[in-house]
Parts: sequence; C-alpha cells; structure tokens
Amino acid sequence: MKKKTVTTRYDVAEHLRTPEEMAAYLEACLEEANGDAAFIAKALGDIARAKGMSQVARDAGLSRESLYKALSGDRAPSFDTILKVIGALGLKLHAEAAQA
Repeated sequence: MKKKTVTTRYDVAEHLRTPEEMAAYLEACLEEANGDAAFIAKALGDIARAKGMSQVARDAGLSRESLYKALSGDRAPSFDTILKVIGALGLKLHAEAAQA
C-alpha cells in the first residue's frame, strides 16, 4: 500500500521572522510589482500576518477588518493606508534614482 503524501500550502508569513527579512521581502516585491499597487498591498499583508494582524491594525490606527480588506490584494488601498501600515510594521519607505 502506497503512503499518501500530505502537502500544506506555503505561507511566506511563516518565514518572515526578523525586520530585516520583512524589509528584504518588501523590497523584492516592490521590484517585481511593475506598478501593481494591489501586489504591494498583498506583500504588506503577508508581512502584517507575520507580525500579527491585530497588533499591526492597532499600531496603524485601523480596524482589523479594514486592514484585512486593504491588504487582501483584491484592490489597491489608499497611499495613506500604505504609509500607516509601513510605519506600523516598523519599516521605512525610501527612494533611489532609477537606473537609466
């Protein structure tokens, strides 16, 4: 009798343990996003889940429900929400000159 292989869904949030890993993940997602704000929101959602949605919602001044909706990846949240979440995650947004 063959053994059944059991798989579980990969969840990146389980692998984002340190602020440096969270920042590196967001940086990689920003590079891959091609201007897709919903993609960035989803990446922030992954980081928020790793950190704890309730705590991030409190720190961002949002309800847990509105945080889940904003970071679901189904839509692009407002830039104000993005900035609040980035601050609540303990991350900083920075800019650099684009390569020509």
